[in-house]
Amino acid sequence: MDFDTLISEALTAVGPPSGGVVPAIEPATTFLRDDAYELVGRHSYRRSGSPTVDGVEEALTTIEGGAGALLFGSGMAAFSALLDSLPVGAAVAAPRVMYHGGLDLLLRLHERGAIRLRLFEALDVSGLAAAVEGGVDLVWLETPVNPLWTSIDIEASASITHGAGGLIAVDSTVAPPVTTQPLSLGADFVFHSATKYLNGHSDVTAGLVVGSDRDRIDAISERRTELGSVLSPFDAWLLARGLRTLAVRYRRASESAAMVATALEPHPAVERVLYPGLGSMETHDVATTQMTGGFGGMLSLLIVAGADAAKAVATRTKVFKPATSLGGTESLIEHRASIEGPASIVPANLLRLSVGLEDPDDLVADLEQALQAIS
Repeated sequence: MDFDTLISEALTAVGPPSGGVVPAIEPATTFLRDDAYELVGRHSYRRSGSPTVDGVEEALTTIEGGAGALLFGSGMAAFSALLDSLPVGAAVAAPRVMYHGGLDLLLRLHERGAIRLRLFEALDVSGLAAAVEGGVDLVWLETPVNPLWTSIDIEASASITHGAGGLIAVDSTVAPPVTTQPLSLGADFVFHSATKYLNGHSDVTAGLVVGSDRDRIDAISERRTELGSVLSPFDAWLLARGLRTLAVRYRRASESAAMVATALEPHPAVERVLYPGLGSMETHDVATTQMTGGFGGMLSLLIVAGADAAKAVATRTKVFKPATSLGGTESLIEHRASIEGPASIVPANLLRLSVGLEDPDDLVADLEQALQAIS
């Protein structure tokens, strides 16, 4: 089936026996046993999962082409469970620039001796090759890299990682399966903050790990049960509801973001536009190869006049909302260094934009008037 059909129809299979065309919500926290004291269904207690969560996980397994999927109450909960499945003192390599919450967690675990962290520059795979020299347990990639939007070659990175005896996990939050499928490029795990594009409506906090090997997914599932971090049935239902429109939402956001990036690239108040789809990006060829369904709605602007001017732009937009997140129907703008705090290595003059579903001409005009106000 075409991917759009798969997205919209896969979830119908988990509809209720009543014949409803959308999945039902099963809110129960505990489940019955029969006369032989065997479980009637798959679950005993909701801390390990639920029928509603099962149905969405099955759909996501199919969509990502994996052996199994696990939903969590947040992206950080999913990342934590994956890391907790590693042996104590595991060697972990990750890009120096990545989602700051994930990097903070890696650094804390390194300081405690839970992992041995090696950071590498992500512009080419030579940095990764040096980081895994001598062996590695897990390589964590994020592509495109937040918030600089450089792209990392997944296939080449997987080859290097496997050659060093390790597993590779790819944070593909900003490149959902309608455009990139990391498992098909050699990754062992694909991760999403499902809060973002997969749900797409800014009303769910969720995380997802999909694996190419069922045993590895089962090991992470044990950690999820121990931590009690499974997604709630209602949030799983909302995620399923959002997932049905992923293909059309992502396509529209990609088209609009490309228009915004192209329009702002020559603007005198903008030092540089960072967007995977621009030919001026160092890793544009990589993005073109592995983002086959569009370059997404995420871009960043480097403002010529500096940090204070960048923050002023973020407060003067009217269509773009000054808030943190991405992948929703609404367009958002943020001064990223302020969000990450004093330890941030993000350029102080960088604005991160998440382009939503508004008219792209309105988005361009909104940014132009905000930039004019600081001139």
